[in-house]
Amino acid sequence: MSKIFIDTNILVYCMDSFDLAKRDRCRMLLKTLTNDLRGVISTQVMQEFYVAATKKLGADALLVKDILHYFERFETVIITPSLIKEAIDCSIINRLSFWDALIVVAAESAHCEKLWSEDLNDGQIIRGVGVDNPL
Repeated sequence: MSKIFIDTNILVYCMDSFDLAKRDRCRMLLKTLTNDLRGVISTQVMQEFYVAATKKLGADALLVKDILHYFERFETVIITPSLIKEAIDCSIINRLSFWDALIVVAAESAHCEKLWSEDLNDGQIIRGVGVDNPL
């Protein structure tokens, strides 16, 4: 069974009361990954989720902290100095923002077949990881 890396925006939409269609779709997507134990995130994703949920959505900080406990069900890639250097190379070679490149190399390091994200081009393959916009 292939693993799927989950970008921050998919997680944030799960809390978004402004776009109910995306919220419901993302909740369904996460449920399928949780049941199959195929989901992968990174420490970067957890940090970005906390900031986006509290700042953009105005969610209570302690509620968001509790939600982060739920995300521990997913395999988590810890961002290391080595991954940061790989992301720099990936950013330069693929003309990506550093932050997007760090997501890609984290997905690659976990041997993910797919990366669910709105931030990259749907269908694009970067470092062997296929980008899929599930929305």
